Amino acid sequence: MSKQTIIELKGIAKRYVMGSESFYALDHIDLDIYLNDYIAIVGSSGSGKSTLMNLLGCLDYPTNGEYKLKGTDVATLDENHLAGIRNQEIGFIFQNFNLLPRASALQNVMQPLIYRGLPLVERKRRAENALTMVGLQDRMTHVPNQLSGGQRQRVAIARALVTEPAILLADEPTGNLDSTTTIEIMALFDQLHADGQTLIIVTHEQEIAERCHRVVTLKDGHLMSDQLNQSQASSPSFEVNAGV
Repeated sequence: MSKQTIIELKGIAKRYVMGSESFYALDHIDLDIYLNDYIAIVGSSGSGKSTLMNLLGCLDYPTNGEYKLKGTDVATLDENHLAGIRNQEIGFIFQNFNLLPRASALQNVMQPLIYRGLPLVERKRRAENALTMVGLQDRMTHVPNQLSGGQRQRVAIARALVTEPAILLADEPTGNLDSTTTIEIMALFDQLHADGQTLIIVTHEQEIAERCHRVVTLKDGHLMSDQLNQSQASSPSFEVNAGV
């Protein structure tokens, strides 16, 4: 059975101009991401992984190339359309959680649904379901400073899940967590993947990459390799043209 492509990147480049000089943060990136993929994007500082995350999340435009999300060329859309895609198709998880400090866990998770025009009772129902999914059914009324780091990240994951996005995009999601909590959060990601969720994790931590089923490596703005993780997948690994 052929895989269903959810993201297609063809010849993607991102060039930044600073005064009279310019440089490419990404150069000729070709990458396909499939439904239910579990991908780590890795690379050292300056490799281009943050730039790629911003492009995948429709937070920025490529300078050149084509980016199709579920068949739509998002590189040609205006900001209003991109905002709609971010709200409907992509769930963001950040290293610093980005929670509203005075809002309860439930209120934080309900926040993205405001833009859906849903009635309050439906927003509450969906948020309660998302918090239950991440194991916080008994912490819904707590504000962030009453929660541990791991619990705050679970709230952030529930907030990302509540819109039922096509993709979960996590930027260094365990960067502020201790090793025990990191294992718990990765176990939650494992379960989400097992339930059919497509996950893309940007990380510099080798241990996190090893939990994913596919590892994309960037260096100096180029895609160096795209490999199946042998410890997680039975299929043979494969290399992708680095484009250099």
